[in-house]
Amino acid sequence: MRALRPPSTDADHDPLVVKILLVKLSSLGDVVHALPVVQDIHAALQGAQVDWVVEKSFAPLLAMCPGVHRVIPCEVRRWRQSFWTSATRAEWRHFRHDLKRTRYDAVIDLQGLTKSALVARVAALAPAGRRYALANQTEGSGYEAPTRWVADVAIDMTPHIHAVQRSRELAARALGYTLQGAAHFGLKPIRTALITADASRPTVVLVHGTSRADKEWPLAHWVQLAERLIAGGFAVALAHGNPRELATSEAIRDGIHAGVHRGMAQVPVMVWPLLALDALSAQLARSSGVIGVDSGVSHIAVALDLPHVQIYNFDTAWRTGPGKAMGSGRQLSVYAQPVPTVDSVWQAWQTCHAVQGRKASA
Repeated sequence: MRALRPPSTDADHDPLVVKILLVKLSSLGDVVHALPVVQDIHAALQGAQVDWVVEKSFAPLLAMCPGVHRVIPCEVRRWRQSFWTSATRAEWRHFRHDLKRTRYDAVIDLQGLTKSALVARVAALAPAGRRYALANQTEGSGYEAPTRWVADVAIDMTPHIHAVQRSRELAARALGYTLQGAAHFGLKPIRTALITADASRPTVVLVHGTSRADKEWPLAHWVQLAERLIAGGFAVALAHGNPRELATSEAIRDGIHAGVHRGMAQVPVMVWPLLALDALSAQLARSSGVIGVDSGVSHIAVALDLPHVQIYNFDTAWRTGPGKAMGSGRQLSVYAQPVPTVDSVWQAWQTCHAVQGRKASA
């Protein structure tokens, strides 16, 4: 495929600017997986302007990615449930106006769904601009035909492909560059002090919350794992994103208190307060590592290149979990049915922590 042709300079001889719009609306993990596209584009096309349309709730994540020029928030999920109301129609008109402020040389639908195809269709093109999208479904991912109908160029992808690599390859083939090296996510959270129960110990964050009950890990397993971490010299932090997850965090904390040696003056475990996405990412970045189920927050830990163990009850880690697409040896996936054992997760954590220690001492 030919490389994207940049626009001509204007009368004031401004630098060449290729304007690219990425469309990846949701969910959190899917947005995280697409982040390396931004860094790839800037490495290949110097001076490019990269804008991104995303669900409003995930916009704070993109605000931490310096390579994104403009984040264009939408609320398609909510609008679909109230499309007949005057308030929703007014919000949609405002979104359309905001989206059409720029004429793009390339609009790339990284999601492959009807909702992302609609957004791509609304976006304005430069005179020689084109819309690009997936031509086919890949294994384990959603796909809807309108994404192909709207596109000027639909690109066939290898069906068996990691989610990170799928987005990277789609953008590279659309814009005509060759991928170089491992994925780089480019996240730069704000610097802040770590919320921890014991500043003298390295803190490991446990991420038990997920949108699907069948991805959860048993509460008793979390308690046993946390007790091993504490015995190994770590402090434990428990993250949550809603009242149900808060209740689980509190139950894990109470189980730890019941099981840890009574001679310890203060058990080093803390339930974090409810944190906004940017603040949560900043706390993760300051921690010594994360152990979590397959969830958006766990994928942020991968993007931050933290020591991380990701727990899978299904054999889907090849598609979404840490691996060769990330290029890090400090991150491992653990899979078993019905669920991985505490021993297997603990051993994986020891491996990740040891790799991090060798890196730090190198």
